[in-house]
Amino acid sequence: MAAAAADGIELTRAREPWLNQRGHLGLPPEADAARPALRTIFEALDGRLGEQEAKRLTPLPGDFVHPASGTFIEIDESQHFTSFRLLTLDHYPGAVPLGFYIDHYRDLCRRWAPISDKYRASKPAVGFGDGGRQRQRAYHDALRDIATPTMGKPPVIRVDAPDRNGEAAYERNRDRILRALFTV
Repeated sequence: MAAAAADGIELTRAREPWLNQRGHLGLPPEADAARPALRTIFEALDGRLGEQEAKRLTPLPGDFVHPASGTFIEIDESQHFTSFRLLTLDHYPGAVPLGFYIDHYRDLCRRWAPISDKYRASKPAVGFGDGGRQRQRAYHDALRDIATPTMGKPPVIRVDAPDRNGEAAYERNRDRILRALFTV
């Protein structure tokens, strides 16, 4: 956020009621086009439908939003690059507009999965069962990517930061971010 502010980019914390804990089951009618792909991803991740339906409509916290354009920006540390995330990327519809290079993300998942698949591997998650936290994170990333454009928003900009250095990640992606924010 500080690095973007130095370039005159105002970012705030992202939180939208339509991006909520129920995922594809809690999306408004405007996002109906996203449901089939998200249902397929949820099932591929062995999601538990009854548990997902019982969740509250509490908004999922995101990283940042650029208020002027409505663009979401997500910073992805190493725990986002798992074999489960790779599975979700392989189920993305070809027509979904993306604010990142999907093949680059696939490569990062392949490279980091041997390490990242161990991160909180036993942590449970409602809707995904024992050891389901990684599957839940991968699903939530897909939810943001696929549902956001159906809500009339620009594609989510994803900034990879597997080294956990957000400032360096911003610098590596600065031109891409500026182009996306100011050509919307």
